[in-house]
Amino acid sequence: MRLLSLPALCLLFLGQYTLTGCQIAAPEVAEDKRTHFVDSVLKTMSLEDKVGEMTQLTLDMVCVGKPFHLEEPNRIDTAKLRKAIVDLRVGSILNCGGHAYTPSKWHGFIGAIQTAAQEKESKIPVLYGIDAIHGATYTAGSVLGPQQLGLAATWDTALVRKFAEAAAKEVVGSGIPWNFSPVLDVARDPRWPRFWETFGESPKLVSDMGVAMVKGYQEGPSPIAATLKHYMGYSRPLSGKDRTPAWIPERQLREYFLPPFAAAIEAGAATVMVNSGEVNGIPVHSDPFILQDILRDELGFEGLVVSDWEDIKYLYSRHKVAADYKEAIVMAIDAGIDMSMVPGDYKFPVLLAELVREGRIAESRIDQSVRYILGVKYDLGLFQSGGLPPSLDGYPEKASLEGTAFRAALESITVLKNDGQHAVNPDQPILPIGGTGQILVTGPTANSLNALNGGWTRTWQGVKTQYNTEGRPTAVESMREVFGADRINFIGLEMDFGDSDIQSVVSAAQRQRPECAVVFLGEMPYTEFIGNIEDLALFGNQHDLVKALHKAGTPVVGVYLGGRPRTFAETDAVLDALVMAYLPGDYGARAIADVLSGAFNPSGRLPFTWPRHASAHLTHDRKHTESIHESSKTDAFHPLYPFGHGLSYSTVNTTGIALVNGEQAAMGDVLSIEVTLENTGDRSTMETVILYSQDRVATITPSVDKLAAYKQVVIPAGATLTTTLTVDTDKLGFINRNNVYTVEPGAFGLRVKDQVVEFELTDSL
Repeated sequence: MRLLSLPALCLLFLGQYTLTGCQIAAPEVAEDKRTHFVDSVLKTMSLEDKVGEMTQLTLDMVCVGKPFHLEEPNRIDTAKLRKAIVDLRVGSILNCGGHAYTPSKWHGFIGAIQTAAQEKESKIPVLYGIDAIHGATYTAGSVLGPQQLGLAATWDTALVRKFAEAAAKEVVGSGIPWNFSPVLDVARDPRWPRFWETFGESPKLVSDMGVAMVKGYQEGPSPIAATLKHYMGYSRPLSGKDRTPAWIPERQLREYFLPPFAAAIEAGAATVMVNSGEVNGIPVHSDPFILQDILRDELGFEGLVVSDWEDIKYLYSRHKVAADYKEAIVMAIDAGIDMSMVPGDYKFPVLLAELVREGRIAESRIDQSVRYILGVKYDLGLFQSGGLPPSLDGYPEKASLEGTAFRAALESITVLKNDGQHAVNPDQPILPIGGTGQILVTGPTANSLNALNGGWTRTWQGVKTQYNTEGRPTAVESMREVFGADRINFIGLEMDFGDSDIQSVVSAAQRQRPECAVVFLGEMPYTEFIGNIEDLALFGNQHDLVKALHKAGTPVVGVYLGGRPRTFAETDAVLDALVMAYLPGDYGARAIADVLSGAFNPSGRLPFTWPRHASAHLTHDRKHTESIHESSKTDAFHPLYPFGHGLSYSTVNTTGIALVNGEQAAMGDVLSIEVTLENTGDRSTMETVILYSQDRVATITPSVDKLAAYKQVVIPAGATLTTTLTVDTDKLGFINRNNVYTVEPGAFGLRVKDQVVEFELTDSL
């Protein structure tokens, strides 16, 4: 047996004022210069300066009007600004006043804040942060691509990195250097309302996508500081509801939820945001084991740790582990929080200073956090620029960024089912839609730009239509453009449509006899606790609509727009085709239409397992006992659609798999696996080859499958080719009974679809 401890990794920075990843070793002189600069600034700071640096307020606190009810148009209140920045020496501002602003408006806000910062004795610039999670979400008119779940469905890390680079250009162009992205929570429960903000259920896929996004933000032409959210265990609450208790033993915490954070820290992530919830009865903001022992000592993280919204205060107001605010502050700071996202009062810096003077928090502990904060500001070049925005003359041309967002939307669209017969060519499947006949388009998400984008789009919940991107089409509008307006008969429906609306749709179908009905299903935007649900099942009226059209003899193509897999097995059974569009963003409507028309051969693959029933949300890396049926057969794992599933318009069969290394491999070897693929159709197809490892016997119950590697291959029409994937045997391990990562010798399998190859892993050959 070989034991491998989790890597102790450090964040290194290269150059005086630029943020870089750690794949290039920073020269010692640069690191020494950085350290010397930070220490020299720290020596000049008073206690009030220091506690101010550890304070983060929302923009509402320095604007005219009451916080969260600002006067329109939003504008700076100079007295409030002076109190926050000059008097309290606040070191960070975040958020917007409730909705997106133009780049020019952002420049006005940022410029005023940084000008005020120059009035402080320390003159330390303010670090501004924003949630730009699928593009520059709070910059009006910016390019918005797919949400993270859709990006994961592309299985294209190079594209995700490019998308993050493009987003960073507009965030930087708005004058903002710090982004609260990516989300590295692993989505193990589809009830959770932030499921769509993740990269799916696989720790490996989340890790790979997270690293790509971090590098895109931090190493691109317009670098910004990335933030890893939400460290850690946030995505597996026992109830499925946001910010409710999670029960995650340490072994599972390390097995499933830690790896993406470890990988992104190794990639150079600058900051970490902490899980708002509690794990095993301990609020993470008060847990030194997670925040110090693992994050700092094991992973070697040397960046900034920021709380989430109001979470230090919640230690006493919600979690009830502290008697009052001051005790909560002691808990959080001692646990390892560097900056408090307060964000809506002035108490935190005052109380923190009192606690230091009372001897309840050591000033040396404060110094430690301030060093991290100053280090990030140094690396972002804020001391050089004063934090002032760049010239608007350099703001990126929108046309230069749109192609990446559109390509990401195209590659995300996932065809899950294509069983029905084509109306014109009965020997062909229903998709792509051809012919010249009428197409009935309906459903509650068909004519909504909000439904395409989801939450965190111009506003927190993404539901205010007045802030939508001007000129971007809805799904039905793009269908009119692609298929021709004369072919599209649209019947609009609201989310709460009833029986009479269904009858109107069916009557129209019976009169017109369309080639097919394209029914847009799913959810409208939500995030966080607003999206909590009591039932995972799809809304009953949507099921009734599909069922009624099917009964009337109309072929039905379902297009699902939403951020989590609602259960609808009965609905799926009567659909002739089903397309999962996720939340594809402002360019998603055309992407959907191009897939439906066949202009684009779909390549998206599910980054999660779609449950058949509301209580059956298992994952691809389930345990063998989870496959046992009540009849004692081992076929209980029967999802509606499995992880990695997706169809193209030209079938690709996996006809062979071979291990180049032979039937034995030694610890530390890199395995080469040859996979033979055959495109039996008449279209060139991009196939995602997904390789799973299977540990046959282990000291901890092994998973049936674990994602080991994947690769995208373009296969010409009618062609057969062999491609090679590699797997490092050091990656075939698990967290053992002592909570240490181990790779055990023994029998293993490697699987691609129904092709399996076996080998023996030995200590040495």
